[in-house]
Amino acid sequence: MTASSTLASADARLETIARLNDRCRQGVDRTARINMTSTCLGTFAEDRVGEIVAQAEILAMLRAHRFSDAEAGERNRGSFDYRGTTVYFCIDYHDAAMENGSEDPADASQTRRVLTIMLRGDL
Repeated sequence: MTASSTLASADARLETIARLNDRCRQGVDRTARINMTSTCLGTFAEDRVGEIVAQAEILAMLRAHRFSDAEAGERNRGSFDYRGTTVYFCIDYHDAAMENGSEDPADASQTRRVLTIMLRGDL
């Protein structure tokens, strides 16, 4: 294998991981989990109705998020502004049993993605 084919293979793998992460962020990966920390939710809502509204608005902003060049790559983490507060998100890769890390995040059949939405204090 030549250096250029190795680089092309690494680039293809990275793009596969990024595409799978996009599916998670867009809510179309049925095996993925999306979590929002209680600190994040509590910052934007005072009651159950407020929680539902905040969750819906934050998820809409998450799905509309466009990555800068600095955030590119796997597209597994980023941030955006919501009601004047920076909200962060991160996608972690777990095995199918959700017991350990995934050995190959490019393989959707053996990887479960967990997207966590949080504030700086949760990092």
